[in-house]
Amino acid sequence: MNQHDHARQPQGVTLASASPRRQELLRQIGVPFQVVNHQVPETLLDHESAEQFVTRLAREKARDVVRRQPADASPVVLGADTVVVCDDRILGKPVDGEHAIQMLSLLSAREHHVLSAVAVVSRDHCREALSATKVEFRRLDPAELEAYWQSGEPRDKAGAYAIQGRAAVFVRNLQGSYSGVMGLPLYETAELLAAFDVPCWQLPEGDPGGLP
Repeated sequence: MNQHDHARQPQGVTLASASPRRQELLRQIGVPFQVVNHQVPETLLDHESAEQFVTRLAREKARDVVRRQPADASPVVLGADTVVVCDDRILGKPVDGEHAIQMLSLLSAREHHVLSAVAVVSRDHCREALSATKVEFRRLDPAELEAYWQSGEPRDKAGAYAIQGRAAVFVRNLQGSYSGVMGLPLYETAELLAAFDVPCWQLPEGDPGGLP
């Protein structure tokens, strides 16, 4: 590699998440990244609101990965967290099929909110953003919910559904960020990354994304 090629190497981020959806979304906007999963327990604290919960987790995930980088590194780490909220209840990932169907039945024929927080953290700085999206589901019948669970799609998803998958047919209306419902609100993410001098759309043509 010559000096000119080295100068053109794009600056990327470390993604504090093993989520395939978040990786896909970063590739979509041309941000090179590597993955280092966090070691943060996703436990709601007493008297913590959904907004506080999701923002704290995004920040703690990123800070956890920063702390575990080599002392001579200058990491820029992106943490994110997403929850579904309905009737002031935080709906996380389902523990089993019965739990998933209970959550989806609660969402049937009504509105809920999806909160997605993003934090970008370096050794010295932390910036955060929160996206709130209103989603309305059509009525879902029990047989449909059972079939959806059997598809395997809801198993690791907040609220037990993936808007980018089969659950797209459940959505009657959406007001806010589609990518936020997927797990990484791209408008807010791009603004935060720019503040750390990590621009979007910086990959060479044909590069699928990701750092070595």
